[in-house]
Amino acid sequence: MLIITAMLLAGCNSNQKKDSHSSDKHEHFDGDGHDHSNEADHKHSDDDGHDHSSHSENDGHNHGKESSEHSDEILFTIEQAKAVGLATETVAPATFQQVIKTSGQIQAAQGDEAVIVATSNGIVSFTNPSISDGTPIGAGQSIVTISARKLLEGDPAVKAKIAYETAQKELQRADGLIKDQIISAKEYEQIKLRYETARTTYEAQASNITANGVSVTSPISGYIKNRMVGQGEYVSVGQPIATVSQNRRLQLRAEVSENYYKTLRSISGANFKPAYDKVVYKLSDLNGRLLSFGKASDQQSFYIPVTFEFDNVGDIIPGAFTEVFLLANPQENVISVPVISVTEEQGLHFVYLQLDEEGYKKQEVTLGQNNGERVQILSGLNTGDKVVTKGVYQVKLAAISSVMPEGHSH
Repeated sequence: MLIITAMLLAGCNSNQKKDSHSSDKHEHFDGDGHDHSNEADHKHSDDDGHDHSSHSENDGHNHGKESSEHSDEILFTIEQAKAVGLATETVAPATFQQVIKTSGQIQAAQGDEAVIVATSNGIVSFTNPSISDGTPIGAGQSIVTISARKLLEGDPAVKAKIAYETAQKELQRADGLIKDQIISAKEYEQIKLRYETARTTYEAQASNITANGVSVTSPISGYIKNRMVGQGEYVSVGQPIATVSQNRRLQLRAEVSENYYKTLRSISGANFKPAYDKVVYKLSDLNGRLLSFGKASDQQSFYIPVTFEFDNVGDIIPGAFTEVFLLANPQENVISVPVISVTEEQGLHFVYLQLDEEGYKKQEVTLGQNNGERVQILSGLNTGDKVVTKGVYQVKLAAISSVMPEGHSH
């Protein structure tokens, strides 16, 4: 019985320990009624009731990505426009001819040049030592004198005079002998032939013989295009001495690629820009006309020549190389602007449009064909736009100076 009683008491004590351990697991409440059993899951709040679970500074400014819009209008005052003589052109579709751009050369027209050649053998002495390329020359004016007096073969003019006088005397004697039939008719004819030959040679030089030698004159008036001999140089009969050009009519010879052979028949005119000048000349303003175009290409260059003729206005140099803009089939309703209106920046092309009296805009455009004076606009312009044609550089400078640094809003 004692053993049974002891076992019952041991079981009761064990149950009390389990109940006490279970009570320790109850949620803990403090005196203010707040539950602190799992504080890590609660947000921390201060006394003023503000939530600081995710702190962020709010000072009234947004420091994210800022976007600032800049106006693309360029300010150029009326006073500035008057100072630079600014001019504009209203865009309107018009006729624009197809352009074949190539190169060519200015040449003297046939009949406007003459080559002065030596009429005798001897040493050249220029009448005016200062004669050079470009010197004006009148028709019949002496260019050089040729003398061979100090040469071993002697002066041809003096020899011609002696031969003529000798042949003349011999013929006079033969006239008396033939009457008396002392000489035969055949012999008389030979004497007469020698006389006529000597007379022709002498008379060819007699009018030009001077105290210093045989004078060589220019057959036409004009200017010395080039000198081919120097002072004191020996020349032979027929050797070129100088070229004289009247320079009234000139020729433009363009070299065209074979790719445009089928278009050559439609060519009606041309513009050209010499290498030494910035001016673009229009054949339509110079009484120009198309002379001919080749039917085959050169065996060496593989280009087809196209030749024009025009009046020389005095500023064009024969022999100069030039850019040539051949004008072919007309195209209707094409927008174009003067070449001077277009500027280039990093491979892109721009024009400047006038928006109002003092407002301008930089406009990107796509270019087409260029005839030297005007350029075709494929995109970027509309009918009615006012494009700046004079004072473009000044407006461009104004555009550069009006650019504001990034991060500022105005």
